[in-house]
Amino acid sequence: MTMQTTHALTFESIPTTYARLVGKFPLRPIHDPTELDNATEILDAMALHNEDFTPDQADFFDVLSTLVETYETQHDPLLIPKASPLETLKSLLVAHEMSASDLGRILGNRELGSKILRGARKLTVNHIKKLAERFSVTPSLFIP
Repeated sequence: MTMQTTHALTFESIPTTYARLVGKFPLRPIHDPTELDNATEILDAMALHNEDFTPDQADFFDVLSTLVETYETQHDPLLIPKASPLETLKSLLVAHEMSASDLGRILGNRELGSKILRGARKLTVNHIKKLAERFSVTPSLFIP
């Protein structure tokens, strides 16, 4: 994104026509954190004045907001969908080179491991506590 901003971007310095807006701040997909910062700076300067937008500014704001949202959805770890508790458990078992029997031993019943991994049994609060402690992770990883 070739969008260049200045340190003193104000609403008054933002063009009022779409052609001038795009000329000064071209609308392109955001590729990196610097481009995200530039786009966010423009949105911040505009956001407090949304009642004063010209129709062109409103359109520009909507499109730039969509570009920011798209980038953040794809790159922000807090917005990336969380794995299911079962997927998380399976990943931890693979990472620790553990089997269903190993899981069962952690939970206190060797057969329980395979039942949980097949989805035939759900994790209880007690299971979640044991898994969180064993793998040194937050219990919330095992809560849907």
